[in-house]
Order: sequence, then structure tokens, then C-alpha cells
Amino acid sequence: MCDLKLSIDQSNLGRRINQLHRELAGRELNFKPHCWLSEEWFSPDDVPGIAIPFYLAHPRLTRLERKQLLEVEGGTHEGCMKILRHEAGHAIDTAFRLRRKARYRELFGKPSQNYPEYYQPNPSSHDYVLHLEMWYAQSHPLEDFAETFAVWLRPGSRWRKRYSDWPAIEKLHYVDEIMKSIRGKKPLVTTRQQVDPLSRIRKSLRTHYQRKRLHYGVDFPSIYDKDLRKLFSNSDEHRRNMTGAAFLSRIRNELRRTVAHWTGEYSYTIDQVIQEMIERCRELNLRLGSPADEAKRNAMILVAVRTTHFLHEGRHRVAI
Repeated sequence: MCDLKLSIDQSNLGRRINQLHRELAGRELNFKPHCWLSEEWFSPDDVPGIAIPFYLAHPRLTRLERKQLLEVEGGTHEGCMKILRHEAGHAIDTAFRLRRKARYRELFGKPSQNYPEYYQPNPSSHDYVLHLEMWYAQSHPLEDFAETFAVWLRPGSRWRKRYSDWPAIEKLHYVDEIMKSIRGKKPLVTTRQQVDPLSRIRKSLRTHYQRKRLHYGVDFPSIYDKDLRKLFSNSDEHRRNMTGAAFLSRIRNELRRTVAHWTGEYSYTIDQVIQEMIERCRELNLRLGSPADEAKRNAMILVAVRTTHFLHEGRHRVAI
């Protein structure tokens, strides 16, 4: 990865970082987090800056990311700005040592709490703001603060109205209050250190994606027999119809995109569910037993219900 020779300045990332700086200046905050390319999105402890994933610095690498993981985190202008605002929340937390304040810990929790490898969100909770997907504010106290800051920072967010009857409004009022208190002030931590810069990562792209696919490939139950037999048929009268495996393969991309939009779940995870369904259809020798449009609609419902069932029942784990 260190041989990629990428640069923020030679991509559209520079314009997005400048937009972030303008948004911070518009709030009268004397703070510009420095940015560098690395393996993933993150803002390190004790460094008030933002690491940006390498794949956003070149179109070819963006396409590779999409091919390997089926989506690109921060791949659109809007998506990139959402993550930059979130990471800026971490960076300003570090720069002004905000987490040391008693009120911060009272509202968001203990910053020293260990980060879990996975977390189980409660989609019905109103104690947290909604910014990044998968109810990310629920994953850790520091993420809760960063998400709240991002909602506060976004131009035109109308957070006072949006969260007026949510318990999360108390956190937003606190962020508003504390940001007013540091207006125009110089940061307490000013290091420009770069943690794990791309130029020092001696790992192949193959190894990077093997590990990443494994990390986000959440295990789902492999038994779909009852649901699939309702969706398809193994009776002799349908033996000349398209196989269920072929049908699901044909609509796979549309199915994955639609369910991801409905549920907010990782596209890669949804694709694993579809793959298991395809393989089980082959084993059961299932074929279309209803019109294609009806079967497609029912397939979308089946995958969405399976996904949301795991989310709401608390048996689904989301990878951080």
C-alpha cells in the first residue's frame, strides 16, 4: 500500500476538507484539523487530525473498494462530508480536551470505556442522534459525542426542531454550549502528527481486503428452508421454470441495493445473506413457482425481514 503514491492534493478530497474548514470557521471555531491518507477513516487519540482512507484519493481505487465490499464509505460528496464532520468531532474533542469535563462524561458516558469489536444497536432509542448509518452513536461514548457534534455542525441541520422531543436534545444543547465557550480560542493540543500514514503501511491490497471482508462478513443462520419453500417451488409442474438460484443471482444487485436502503445494513453483509439463499436454493432444487415480479417483491421482503429481525431482536452485531 505504501507504493501507491497517492496525494490528497491530487484528488477532490482537498475541496471537501476546505469545505469542512469553512464550516468550522462559520461557527467561529479557531480549529482546522489536519488530514492525511491512511488505511481507514479515524481520528487518533491525542492527535487532533483526521485519517482518510486511501481509496478516496483515486477513481481506480474507489472502483476496487466497491468491487471488494460492494460500497464505498465516503464515496459521494455528501457521504464524505458526513464522515468528515464526524471525525472533526473527535478531533476537536482532542484539541480542546473536552472529554475531561464532568458534564461531558455525565451525558455521553466514560470516554475510557473499551471499544467493542461489535455493538448491538437499539433502533428505537431516542437517546442518540442519527447521523452515520447503523445508529453509530450507540457504539461508544466517544462516537456518541462525535455524532452529536456532526449533527450540530452540519449547515441547515435544524437540530433544535428535529430533536425537540428526543432525550438526545440535551446532548445537542451541551455541544452548542461548549462550542460557544471555545469560540476564537486556540486549541490546547496542536500536534500535526500523522498516525499510520499510507506511506508507511507495508501491507498488500490483497491482505487488506481479505481482512476487511472477513471483519464485515457477519454470520447469518444458514437455514432458510421454510422461507425459501414459500418463495419458490420444487413441484414437478414448475420443473421447466427458471431455478431459484438463477433468479436470485439475476436480481442480486437490485435486491442488495434496495434492502440496504431500507435497513441501513452493510451491503456486504446483505450480500452474504443472498449468497446463502442462492446456495440453499441449489441444494433444494427450487424453481420459480410464481410470476417473476411477485417473486422479486417477496425476495426483497424476505431479506429485509431477516435483516431487521436480527437488528431489533438484539442478536445482530454491527462491526465497528
